[in-house]
Amino acid sequence: ILGEELLPVGPVPTTDRIAILRWGEQSERVRTGEYDTVFHPSPLLRKISFVDTPGLESIFQKHEETTRKFLHRADVVLLVMLATQAMTAKNLDYLRILQEYGKTVILVINQVDVLSPEEAANVRDYVIEQTQAKLGYKPQVWMMSSRQAMAALMADDGEIDQAELDASGVPQVEKYVDTQLSDVARLRQKLQTPLQIIQNVNQTALEALRSNQAALDQYQNIRENVEQQLAAQKRDQDRSVREMIEMVNAKFTETARRGGEAIREMFRFSNALRSFWRGLLELFGLGGVARRMRGNYVQSAFAEVKAFEPIDELPSVVDKLAPRLEGKDIQDIDDLVKYSRREIDGLPDAIRSKVIGDVKPPVQYEREALQTMRPALDTIEEEAKVVETRSLERTVRNTLLYLAAWEILVIVILVFLMRSGSMFSDGQETLQLVLFFITLGAGIAGLALLPLRGRALASAYANRIDHLQARYVETIGKATEKQIDYGMQLRRDAVAPLTRLVEAQTGIQGEQLRSLQDTQQEIVKIEGELAALGKPSFLGLRG
Repeated sequence: ILGEELLPVGPVPTTDRIAILRWGEQSERVRTGEYDTVFHPSPLLRKISFVDTPGLESIFQKHEETTRKFLHRADVVLLVMLATQAMTAKNLDYLRILQEYGKTVILVINQVDVLSPEEAANVRDYVIEQTQAKLGYKPQVWMMSSRQAMAALMADDGEIDQAELDASGVPQVEKYVDTQLSDVARLRQKLQTPLQIIQNVNQTALEALRSNQAALDQYQNIRENVEQQLAAQKRDQDRSVREMIEMVNAKFTETARRGGEAIREMFRFSNALRSFWRGLLELFGLGGVARRMRGNYVQSAFAEVKAFEPIDELPSVVDKLAPRLEGKDIQDIDDLVKYSRREIDGLPDAIRSKVIGDVKPPVQYEREALQTMRPALDTIEEEAKVVETRSLERTVRNTLLYLAAWEILVIVILVFLMRSGSMFSDGQETLQLVLFFITLGAGIAGLALLPLRGRALASAYANRIDHLQARYVETIGKATEKQIDYGMQLRRDAVAPLTRLVEAQTGIQGEQLRSLQDTQQEIVKIEGELAALGKPSFLGLRG
């Protein structure tokens, strides 16, 4: 082919179309579409077709675009450089592009005849070093002199100067075609090209995702920060409820203490005669008159120690909780809204535009959960003050009644023993005396048991107050739990546009990363199968 006028040449770019040089019985040029096909009867063209492109360093943008469009169809790319302008910055850029296409690239340095052997060696070393340093691989470099090859082919004696031709480097092309470009190798190369493009695209996408890791971390930090704030705010609300419940428990405990003190005071041994007197009035049906004059026994005793004062203070303690929870809810929501708006403003425009809805506080606040618990609490407070008092009053009256009956029985027996001396013989005075003291001891024992009865009643009263306290606290707990859950939902709803965006972006990026990683694994699998193409298998068959 060398020396034939098949393609236009010139000091400025002359090729603006793709020209495909193929074998033909005679030389001719066929113009079709965007390509020109040049036929020529060269034995070399039976093995391979050459594609002449406008070149990557053409000063015309259209020429360069034409070349780029055809690159993916090539089996091998010969990047031709002038020996005096080898490996420019532009050459490196184009080598990088060709590397991305996955093409086998051979660097052809032409016109080496203008250099001395030492200069040519330096140029070759420079090209290899630059490629290794900038692109990370050692290229295949052919040093050529087309002028020297033409001189060898057109010797004066008509004979080919083979030594001169070999020295020109041009025979490397035919040798490469014969040894490297087999059908399998060409098929493998054609399959590797789209695979390499896919791998480059996939790798670029992976790198882009990984470069966005900072943004992903920011999204995750926003979500974690919101969740941490919500958790901290719920702890604050729970702490407010616990503090209030501790105050409620203290009020009930104080009521039980004061009530128990009043009960024990009523049944003190020093008040035994008064208790006996009250029992006599109950026994003879005059207790009602005495109670109307002096009041009920238990009510009077409880009034002296102000036993129900802590119960009366419960509404003022409990009713402070609703404003406290509401105020904290509103303040926390405002803080979350401000934080969310700042984070949204700091997002890139492309992400910020995806926010759906407005981050804003609620327009109304419901207090139903805390309001509906008040009737139930009033009922328990009433039970503590009235129902328990009535029950205790009946128990006390019965105790005094039994005491009076017992003591009257003792007195009757003592009088009987004192007035029935004639019933005992002269030798039974000792028995009479023993019976007298036993009966007297029984009467004293009845009075002595009053404090024990008082302690038992005080303990039973404390247990009943504890039961009411548990009901009271349970009622508060259920209502406040609903109210706190409502407040937490308001917080989540207020910042939902931001949290939804963060969750969506995190999910999308995670899904993209998994998809790209799966694709990368598939590419590796295909590369392995492609590498085995044409190689003998275990059974001696070729893939």
